[in-house]
Amino acid sequence: MFQVGEMIVCDHNGVCRVLDVTEMPELKKGVLYYELEPVYSKGSRIYVPVDSEKLVMRRVSTEEEVESLLNEIPDIETIWIANEKKREEQYKEVARRYECREWIKIIKTVHMRKKNRVLEGKKITYIDEKYMKLAEENLYGEISIPLKIERNLVGEYIRDRLGNGKNRNEE
Repeated sequence: MFQVGEMIVCDHNGVCRVLDVTEMPELKKGVLYYELEPVYSKGSRIYVPVDSEKLVMRRVSTEEEVESLLNEIPDIETIWIANEKKREEQYKEVARRYECREWIKIIKTVHMRKKNRVLEGKKITYIDEKYMKLAEENLYGEISIPLKIERNLVGEYIRDRLGNGKNRNEE
């Protein structure tokens, strides 16, 4: 069970702060709910059953876990599937896990595809763009917490860590 004040990742809601653990008789008697506040949607509240098995809920990664993951980025595999429909299915499957490593797979894949498509004189596809945005929002939102940096600076932080800070205008 998560504690009040703890930061968690909650499925489609991203990073949330646990505000309370309480019963809500108007919803269902005898069932405990987390009252969550999405970190990037201040003022909104979400109520999720504590024992929900349908939603991904986990603690936000620690600083050590994030630093270790960032060191592994060059070795994290991509999702290289030529067929657009099959790649979208794979993106969806990967995204359902709400794990930082999975978001990195999507980001790396789209970056590689984007480079190849530019060389072919083509633009990035809608599907790639959609999942890139989703992956960046979720990854950057989570790792900004333990790194104590603004979410909008995380991409630059990662590029600098990878030694690509000078190339960010090419994207």
